[in-house]
Amino acid sequence: MNWAENDVDAHTAPVGEGELADPVTNPWGTTRDTGADLHTARPETQDFPEPAPVHEHGPARIVALCNQKGGVGKTTTTINLGAAIAEYGRRVLLVDFDPQGALSVGLGRLDPRELDLTVYNLLMQRDVSVEDVLLKTDVEGLDLIPSNIDLSAAEVQLVGEVAREQMLARALRPVIDDYDVVLIDCQPSLGLLTVNALTAADGVVVPLECEFFALRGVALLMDTIQKVQERLNEQLVIDGFLGTMYDPRTLHAREVLSTIVDGFGDKVYGTVINRTVRFPDATVAGEPITRFDSSSAGANAYRDLAKEVLARWPLSGHGA
Repeated sequence: MNWAENDVDAHTAPVGEGELADPVTNPWGTTRDTGADLHTARPETQDFPEPAPVHEHGPARIVALCNQKGGVGKTTTTINLGAAIAEYGRRVLLVDFDPQGALSVGLGRLDPRELDLTVYNLLMQRDVSVEDVLLKTDVEGLDLIPSNIDLSAAEVQLVGEVAREQMLARALRPVIDDYDVVLIDCQPSLGLLTVNALTAADGVVVPLECEFFALRGVALLMDTIQKVQERLNEQLVIDGFLGTMYDPRTLHAREVLSTIVDGFGDKVYGTVINRTVRFPDATVAGEPITRFDSSSAGANAYRDLAKEVLARWPLSGHGA
């Protein structure tokens, strides 16, 4: 989740609009000449309206933020998208489903080692309810189910459980009507924990770092999502792909973003999250960027993303 460097790659000079790019190999099997039109190959942007107020809450739309590659911005997006949605009057529950516990640390300045109850206990102990594990945050309307290293044991222990892929869905069911949105921060793998998150979810948001190696595992992720759709959760849809850590000054980032748009079309969010040192600063402070530096470009980007996300979701229920 380290977004600390906002400087241009020392080996990559800024590119002017008139410069030509080398051909780029598309991870989905085609070769595209980016040429002089590269600056147009961005997600289609539009101004989304302020979300209408909600007069009652629930049922929640459950969204898994998923990518088996680490360091692409899953946790940063979970925290800041959740906080931005909460600003629009929605009740939001964040689920830390990564044994590293980065979401728990980055949102509440918690020491995961000192937590008595986490999502692990919720999954594995019948006498632990979701209310026992819930933590309030300093952000109004934003709650947290924390995690720590104990969750790593669940991957092995769940193997012997009946309906093992549905354990998280079962655990969250009692509070679905209390929230408008549930965001699940998945671990960087495609193991049983991630399958649990996808089985519980209505939709998937895929953060993609605007760097070539971040694209190489997307085909495997898509295959996993398709298998979950076919075998476990027919209602699961891909809500969208989010470009993160974007630096418009580098040719490489622009090429990668163009490749993402070519590969996924209108599934790519028009909002793109740029690199900035303010994200790690906010993490150290234990606050979302919308609270730590409310007027910053990063905070406004996540507010724009929140508006876009809510506008794309179904109109009935699910916090829309």
